[in-house]
Amino acid sequence: MFATPAFAQAAGAPGGAAAFGQFLPLILIFVIMYFLLIRPQQKRAKEHKAMIEALRRGDQVITQGGIVGKVTKVREDGEVEVEIAQGVNVRVVKQTIAQVVSKTEPAAPAK
Repeated sequence: MFATPAFAQAAGAPGGAAAFGQFLPLILIFVIMYFLLIRPQQKRAKEHKAMIEALRRGDQVITQGGIVGKVTKVREDGEVEVEIAQGVNVRVVKQTIAQVVSKTEPAAPAK
């Protein structure tokens, strides 16, 4: 009924290779998640930041709320003024700009 001490000692603890084998699926899942989810999200965030920094007067934009308008003024405090109708300007936080529809050409340098 009871196990003898010699029989109980025969079952040893798993070795280093066996312990690594147990964690291998978790490591593979993390690597796959990184390449499928985390890395593309970081790339999109970097592209959005570059788009926001490149905003200038005259660009036609779409906000995350779906408002389409033309940038009339870029402020340094993280906001832009967008004209949504003739004579109707709204202040919008730069981070809420979802897309730049058309870019304006930079002004020629003064001679």
